Amino acid sequence: MTESILSSHQADPANRARLRWRSRRGLVENDIILTRFLDAYETELTDEEVDALTRLLDLSDNALMDLVLARKEPEGEVDLPHVCALLQRLRIA
Repeated sequence: MTESILSSHQADPANRARLRWRSRRGLVENDIILTRFLDAYETELTDEEVDALTRLLDLSDNALMDLVLARKEPEGEVDLPHVCALLQRLRIA
């Protein structure tokens, strides 16, 4: 196996558990949206999508909610194609 496969999100249960734990948010709306999204798609997320979700989870609850509800569009460090693509999936989840 190559190193990238060994270190991938899907290959490491600890990484998956950590991502799910980080998805638990102070705003119940964020928590519900993220939990539903992970329940539906966690097992098929690529490492690039995990990176995008991790970048979104680094935001404050209010900033994340504004993006998910399309009240704002990504700026700065989260204005990346793979983050925008995952955000679109979150918005319809």
